[in-house]
Amino acid sequence: MKPNQCKAWIRAARPQTLAASVSPVLVACALAYRNNAFQWMPAVLCMAVAVLAQIAANFFNDYFDFKKGADTEERLGQQRAVASGWITPKTMLTGAFVTLSAASLCGFALLIYSDWWLIFVGLAIALCVPAYTAGPYPLAYHGLGDLAVLLFYGVIPVCFTYYIQAQEFAWTAGWLSVAMGLLSVNILLVNNVRDREQDAQAGKRTTVVMFGRRFGTTLYLINTLLAVACSWPVYLYRSRNIWFLFIFFLMIAWLAWQELSRQHGTALNHTLAITARNVLLYAFLLIYVLVL
Repeated sequence: MKPNQCKAWIRAARPQTLAASVSPVLVACALAYRNNAFQWMPAVLCMAVAVLAQIAANFFNDYFDFKKGADTEERLGQQRAVASGWITPKTMLTGAFVTLSAASLCGFALLIYSDWWLIFVGLAIALCVPAYTAGPYPLAYHGLGDLAVLLFYGVIPVCFTYYIQAQEFAWTAGWLSVAMGLLSVNILLVNNVRDREQDAQAGKRTTVVMFGRRFGTTLYLINTLLAVACSWPVYLYRSRNIWFLFIFFLMIAWLAWQELSRQHGTALNHTLAITARNVLLYAFLLIYVLVL
């Protein structure tokens, strides 16, 4: 059944994956709060930039994956708006640019609270949002999607959300940025494991297409373990009793990895959902250690 236009745009925004953009900003704000540097307005603007940029990326992906033949009627994941005929290609492309423009405006507003050179960070984000699936060398089609996610859903949002509020970089922010980025890469890995055959047919050379399914499932587990290891600075903030919380998270993540290793096709849509949930869960765990 074809959804109405409002529901079609909401589904195209893929709200179930927005944990990847929300979580790193929340973690950075928690660290800023702990260090007595938290500021409401910059925090809100950073969140707006992160969420709007991801939605714009999702819109661009919807459009360009359809144009490149990566999205077809045989798609195993959530239906895409353009491929399903809910939104015309031209309208989707317009929506992508409008959303990216809104993210850019929020980014410009952040210059009020920080240094002028941050405009170059904003330009990098604005360029990489469409470049993920568009342009002469689309990152997702040349095995660079994992690195892009690590940078733009981990390192950049955590480090610069913290910097804008505290006016300085912090080693703890750097470590936590890698942790959050690695967990967000896992969301991409589930997608790529599920869509490996379709991606290969469309010429989309993800790391899973290049190195195989086992590579993807193994990297998922390694990313999870490294994320917990990279969070070592926060262990110094509380007593050793917090270890059981991280062990509990690892148990939950282990179950997700087991599901990723066993399941195929549309069954991995559930794995995708719980992987995105785990990113947000880990963010709340870090917030608890940092703030409460």
